[in-house]
Amino acid sequence: MQDKTLTCRDCGREFLFSVSEQQFFAQKGFTNEPGRCPECRAARKSTRGETGSFGGHRDREMYPAVCAQCGKETLVPFQPRLDKPVYCSDCYSSQRGGRGSGYDRRPTSGGGGRGRW
Repeated sequence: MQDKTLTCRDCGREFLFSVSEQQFFAQKGFTNEPGRCPECRAARKSTRGETGSFGGHRDREMYPAVCAQCGKETLVPFQPRLDKPVYCSDCYSSQRGGRGSGYDRRPTSGGGGRGRW
């Protein structure tokens, strides 16, 4: 295996695809060579709002709701429905035995249709 010179599909400049990068790609199971130079890859990631190649964080639309248990106003990352209860973080955690995820959301099972928002 040896270093390869590739051409960026965005800017047209040549860039080096080193042996160590090729080995990394092979180790991760990537079958295609990179099509963009490191600068264009970084620019593309930043315009898409990604912090890395996986699990990038994007702003989520949040919806107002009232907790079905304590009545506290809260925001949730889903569109609440009248037929499902919605809980604030604290009540959700207590409903799930303290295994809350840190943001408001409805429980995955159970509930009783007590939504009051």
